[in-house]
Amino acid sequence: MDFKGSETIKAPRSLVWKCLNDPDVLKNCVPGCQSFTAEGEDTFLATVTLAVGPVKANFKGNLKLSDRVEPQGYRIVGQGEGGIAGFGKMNAEVALSDEGEDTVLSYVAYAEVGGKLAQIGTRLVSSVANKLAATFFQRFNENVSALAAQQ
Repeated sequence: MDFKGSETIKAPRSLVWKCLNDPDVLKNCVPGCQSFTAEGEDTFLATVTLAVGPVKANFKGNLKLSDRVEPQGYRIVGQGEGGIAGFGKMNAEVALSDEGEDTVLSYVAYAEVGGKLAQIGTRLVSSVANKLAATFFQRFNENVSALAAQQ
């Protein structure tokens, strides 16, 4: 499943970059996030509760940030295990660019699922995955724009 999108954030790129690397900001943006902790400089452990159609489960997994080019973007590779519900894997590229005094955050992601999640159907799972990504980046936009307005 491939999906992509963009958000225009009313904040300078330096602040957006800082927030993209802040575990507290990221935790507040992940839909259903129960915990989000740094395991190292580039690795995070997370527990997320998600519902996809009739399947609701707690997923435990990790995210790794790589290919960082400050303040242009990075790659996120993540995977989560939801027990009987199955598993999910995700690979995304996040890019930042200037648009006047604002910052455009663009993302392109690929996700795959297995187990019961895969049995639900690609259209439903793809729709939910796309919505989760859009919700994350919309929340990120709101949080960073609010921080920028306070400065």
